[in-house]
Amino acid sequence: MNIKDIASDYSVSAQIQASDIAELKAAGFKSVICNRPDNEDPGQPSVEEIRSAAEAAGLEFRHVPVISGQMTAENVQEQAQAFEALPKPVFAYCRSGTRSANLYNYMQGMK
Repeated sequence: MNIKDIASDYSVSAQIQASDIAELKAAGFKSVICNRPDNEDPGQPSVEEIRSAAEAAGLEFRHVPVISGQMTAENVQEQAQAFEALPKPVFAYCRSGTRSANLYNYMQGMK
């Protein structure tokens, strides 16, 4: 897992596995946001698989699915609401980390 810090309370990476949750917890993250729709790629773990692992480890979890190349203002608003509600720091992931990073950048433009 290659975690990229976007801000002091928000980091991103590419797709994670349920087995990565322990590393996220050890790194101090309090919350996880998944920005991938289920079944975007064959073989990707389901949102429920990651949610279950995160919640079992005591992390908060939100699913804000964004279709690659089709981000909407509603997606940005949903991400902003999730980010504001969740304990920090927040870790977000998608296929490559780009959507999750872009969502944060667009959220900053809303302020």
